[in-house]
Amino acid sequence: MTWTTRQRSEIGDLAVITCGQGPRLILIHGVGLRAEAWNAQIEVLSEKFEVVAPDLPGHGESPLLPEPASLADYSERIASLLDRPTIIAGHSMGALIALDIASRNPEHILGVVALNAIYRRTDAARAAVNLRAASLDGASVPEPEPTLTRWFGDQASPEREACKIWLRNVDPKGYQSAYRVFSEEDGPSDESLKSLRCPALFLTGSLEPNSTPAMSRAMAALAPNGGVQVIETAAHMMPMTHSAEVTDALRNFAEGCLS
Repeated sequence: MTWTTRQRSEIGDLAVITCGQGPRLILIHGVGLRAEAWNAQIEVLSEKFEVVAPDLPGHGESPLLPEPASLADYSERIASLLDRPTIIAGHSMGALIALDIASRNPEHILGVVALNAIYRRTDAARAAVNLRAASLDGASVPEPEPTLTRWFGDQASPEREACKIWLRNVDPKGYQSAYRVFSEEDGPSDESLKSLRCPALFLTGSLEPNSTPAMSRAMAALAPNGGVQVIETAAHMMPMTHSAEVTDALRNFAEGCLS
């Protein structure tokens, strides 16, 4: 997969990649990345869907949110894309946003997919993410290697190199704002999961240390129409490293929501 830069359009206060025609499918990336993190999915899913992949506020070409921002502020900004029934999917922080949007806008959401979503972090994981958030000053971008090592290990790959470029070029304030929100969240509330009206798929990797299979199973058990899928040998960046499996899961789920 070549992680090329795609042309964007502006919808309200968001820069978005749009591709294809058909039922709408929104894809939301995680902290420090940009819409091209979904390149592999966009290529295939746009054959049957209108794929809309926004840059998170303060990422890519989307402007910053006013500070202090909350998860609801990110959700509200991206929910501005909901002008017709939509299937929505998000990765990492994008998963938290997707679930929040589905909870707040049930009349517009046909289905929601949460990839590598957190749910009730351990004390050690919470301390680590809070420490990383506190180290961000909003004026400079941190050295990306520790993050890349957590995501990919030490082995070089096109996916690792693409993420290095994105992390080095992200707006420092946008990164700080999003990471602070991510560090403060502990996953969707039990009440919001229980109130989901639409089908919900919780998708993670078998080697994911922070958004674990146990977390996905716990969330799926609470959602009335919840399901779980664990991709073997995948970890946090599975939309890039295990793109075919993730694409198949998204396509099968989306087609099921429309049947």
